Amino acid sequence: MNVSTFIAKRYFSSKKSKNFIQILSWVSMIGVAIGTMALIIVLSVFNGLEGVLRSVYQTFDPDLKIESVKGKSFEVDAAFLASLEKLEGVKSLAEVIEDNALVTYRDQQVVVRIKGIEDSYLQANKLDTFLIDGELKLTEGTDNFAILGAGVAYELGVLLDSDMYDVQIVYPKKVRPGTVTTGSPVRRVRVKPAAAFSVETAYDESLVLVPLRVAKRVMDYKNRRTSIELYLEDDASLRKVKSALKALLGTEFNVLDSDEQHAELLRAVKLEKLFVYIGLTFITLIASFNIFFSLSMLAIEKRRDIAVLFAAGATKQMVKGIFLKQGVIIGFVGCLAGLFLGLTFCILQHEYGIIGLGMSSSVVNSYPVKIVWLDFLWVGLSIFIITILTAYRPAVLASKVNPIAHLD
Repeated sequence: MNVSTFIAKRYFSSKKSKNFIQILSWVSMIGVAIGTMALIIVLSVFNGLEGVLRSVYQTFDPDLKIESVKGKSFEVDAAFLASLEKLEGVKSLAEVIEDNALVTYRDQQVVVRIKGIEDSYLQANKLDTFLIDGELKLTEGTDNFAILGAGVAYELGVLLDSDMYDVQIVYPKKVRPGTVTTGSPVRRVRVKPAAAFSVETAYDESLVLVPLRVAKRVMDYKNRRTSIELYLEDDASLRKVKSALKALLGTEFNVLDSDEQHAELLRAVKLEKLFVYIGLTFITLIASFNIFFSLSMLAIEKRRDIAVLFAAGATKQMVKGIFLKQGVIIGFVGCLAGLFLGLTFCILQHEYGIIGLGMSSSVVNSYPVKIVWLDFLWVGLSIFIITILTAYRPAVLASKVNPIAHLD
């Protein structure tokens, strides 16, 4: 064993002659442990939230979504749709018309996102898992129905059990510059409320699903669609189907998987996770200043020992190494304890949901956690760097002890 390592271990394991130094060492380890545990728990919660978002969107959204690169809509025909359906791995597709519109119900009104869909959308989508009231249906004979997000239904005060009132969709007509309009400047179409669903706040408070024929009529889209949503076979390769679609469609269309459909939101979660990591790392750095004070006090106490080492032929680098390794040992023990405590808490939270969200949810009732081992590596590396930074100055001071002044 290296001499400096042996002496550092002896200093760490032996009882300090000054009780205050021993207390500082323990406080240092506890501070590092708490900071490490907090980092692991918070990062795991962010991983869990990201996983929940992905699972929700992957359940509600299509496997792949085709959008136009230029403009918000594009023309489709039977040949175009047939070429998509013939691709290997494609189970079904759904034409979609989506745009903002005003909806009214009795004396209430709200701006929402109208999404015109076909019955095939309901067959392929797992919307029934998010149904909270009513019946999932779009048409029944000549009647048209709307499926509303729970937030929209609440805002409008929709009575799903009553047929007395309809939901009215209001959309402005397209007017060319310089033309004079006659009659109403808006189109109005009535639909009956059929059901309410709850997926996620962004959907619940804005989305209303209506039959495709209703969206075509109120928005005057005719043969134009805002997107085509594709659902794949269970054993199909998403990557291969996506590559085939890109080769077929060329550069005029974007082919988006689930993550790409919500790229901004997932990017925001990752960015927030990064800033939280940086913030907690700085807090751990502040807590680790106790290592600085502990080693500084130890260097003062061990001046005679250091002088003896110099007299025996020790170099400044060796003395500096003793105190650096002493700091590393304190940080390592604290970090190891923090990693263990953080891992234990995350496992308990995952299995038993110790800390709840404080609100009812159809998705999760407690804070989700997901253990990513790469986080442990980054946290451990951060603690190591912090320990070196806080231990370096006391180690330098210890290596500058004058042996003559302390040998008497």
